[in-house]
Amino acid sequence: MDIGRQRPPQALFNPLALWSEWICSTASCCILQLAEASRSQQFAQCDRLFQQAIKAFGTPAFDIEQVEFDDRRMPVSESVVMESEFCRLRSFSCKRGRSGKRARRILLCAPLAGHHAVQMREVVQSLLPHADVYVSDWVDARDIPRAAGDFHLDDVVLTLQHFMVGLKPAKLDVLAICQATVPALAAAARLAGAGYPEPRSLVLLGGPIDPRCNRTPLTRMAESLPPSWLDALGTHIVPSGYPGAGRRVYAGFLQYPSLILGQPERQFSLFFDYIQSQGAGDAQTAREAERSIAHYGALLDMPAEFILDTLRVVFQQTLLPKGIWRVAGSLVRPDQLRETRLLTIEGSRDTISGAGQTHAAQGLCVGVPAERRHRITIAGCDHYGLFGGPNWRTAVYPAVHDWLVG
Repeated sequence: MDIGRQRPPQALFNPLALWSEWICSTASCCILQLAEASRSQQFAQCDRLFQQAIKAFGTPAFDIEQVEFDDRRMPVSESVVMESEFCRLRSFSCKRGRSGKRARRILLCAPLAGHHAVQMREVVQSLLPHADVYVSDWVDARDIPRAAGDFHLDDVVLTLQHFMVGLKPAKLDVLAICQATVPALAAAARLAGAGYPEPRSLVLLGGPIDPRCNRTPLTRMAESLPPSWLDALGTHIVPSGYPGAGRRVYAGFLQYPSLILGQPERQFSLFFDYIQSQGAGDAQTAREAERSIAHYGALLDMPAEFILDTLRVVFQQTLLPKGIWRVAGSLVRPDQLRETRLLTIEGSRDTISGAGQTHAAQGLCVGVPAERRHRITIAGCDHYGLFGGPNWRTAVYPAVHDWLVG
C-alpha cells in the first residue's frame, strides 16, 4: 500500500461508523423485529455497506515479497498447491542456500473463525526463514456456489487430514491456532487411528480443546446460546450479486462488534499506532499499522452449518474432551497418537480461550510419552499476542522454533 497517497481519516473508521449507525437505527426494534429485518433488504444493504467500508483498506493479501535469512534478503514464492471449493492450501517458500538440504515443512492451520487467513501473515513471515509454510486459506462462504453443498465441522477435519496426507505427515510439522486447534488435533488423531504416519510435531496455540476449563465470557455465551436463536438471528442468506447467493451463512459484518467488544484495547491501539506514526512521519510503522488494521477487519462469511456444528460439538456438548466425537463415522481418539511431539501454548491474559483450555490436549494425548509433550504459558500475553505483535516475536515464536528444531 502506498502511504504517500493518504486516505481520509474517516476511511479508517468506516466500519465503526457503520456499526454505530446500524445499532442506532435498530435499537428501538424488539428482537423479533430485528430477526425479521435481518432476513430482508436491510440485511443485504448493511452487508454491502460493510463491504464498501472495508474496501478502503484494499483486498487482503499476504503480500510477502521477501524475508531475511543469514543477513540476506530472499524472494518468496507463493502458490496454491491443493484446493477445494471451500479451502486453498497456500504455499510459501524461498531459496535459503546451496546446501541441498530440504527445508522443514510446516502446515499452518489457520482458524475458520471469521477472519481471512491473511491474519496469520506475521506467523508465516517468522517461519519462512527456516521452513516452507503451507497455510489453510478458507474461502469466503459468500463466494462458494450453493451447488458445492454444505460444509460442516467434520469437513474441516477431513480437509486438514487431506492436506496432512498430501504433505507427507512423517516429516511435517503442524501448527494450529485458535479454533483450528480442535480440527487439527482430530485430523492428526484420525491419521494415527487409520495407520498413516503421524505428523512429526503438533503445536496448538490458544484453542478451545476443552472449553470447560476456566470459562471465559465467550465460552459462557457459547454454552448458553440456543442453536435455534443463533440460527434465527445470526445466520442469513447471501444476497444476490455474489457467487454464493442463496447460501446460508454467518455473515462477516455481524462479527465485527463482537471482535471490538471482546478486546477493544486491541482495536483502538491499532488505530492509535497508525495515527501516531503518521503524525511522526514514520512511513514504515504507519504502513505496518495500516496493514494490521486491514487484516483485523478482513472478515469472511462462514457456512451456517459449520457455525452451528462448532457451537454444538465444541462448546455445548464438548465431544472431543469427553472422548465421544465421531468424524465421518469414526471415533476421534487423540490417545492413539504415539510418535507426534506435542506442544501447547497459552497466553496468561487470553480472554477468548481460557487457562487450561489448550493445555487440555496434554491429557488427551496420553499415548505420547511425557518427554515428547510440553506446555508453555506466556506471561502477559493475550489471545492475539499468540500469533502477532511483540509477544509473538519475543516469546511465542522463539518457543515454537526451539520446539520444532529440538
